[in-house]
Amino acid sequence: MLRVALTGPESTGKTTLSRQLAEYYHTTWAPEYAREYLEKHGSAYTIDDLERIARGQVEAEEKAAAGANRVFFCDTDLLVIKVWSEHAFGQCPEWVKHRIQQQHYDLVLLLGIDIPWEADPLREHPHHRQYFYTIYHTELSSQMSNFAEISGSPAQRLEQACFYVDALLAEKSRAVPPPDALSA
Repeated sequence: MLRVALTGPESTGKTTLSRQLAEYYHTTWAPEYAREYLEKHGSAYTIDDLERIARGQVEAEEKAAAGANRVFFCDTDLLVIKVWSEHAFGQCPEWVKHRIQQQHYDLVLLLGIDIPWEADPLREHPHHRQYFYTIYHTELSSQMSNFAEISGSPAQRLEQACFYVDALLAEKSRAVPPPDALSA
């Protein structure tokens, strides 16, 4: 099962693109658990809340994986929680940092900030998107993650994302020998 995470600053189209990709590939996606959590508990949060959100995100991903077809998409990842926590509290729960080291995504799509900001009661930093984008890019580069930068109009973003996912699926299918080769 291939895992693709969408990451990046707020209001960069992660949810929209996750849904589109899941629909295009006839598979599942894991919604951003933070939104569900904050809508239920209120927008004031603590570092303990961020750890609960991180655990909820992992559960959402596991649920999506269980029903997936070859690939599934994650509308955000624990890197978002790490960056969010370090910005808001100057630290990140150890469990989150440890889990990031354990977790593997076959591809991470880093969404650019070249689309307009959409106001939302749960969004906090409309004027810091470039700052956060740079942090995400640096983190992904230092982790030596397989990541691609996605930008442009919504249609261009979908086209770019599909290009990278198709390449990943093709690479995966080349790595698996045909069924009749196994019996030879």
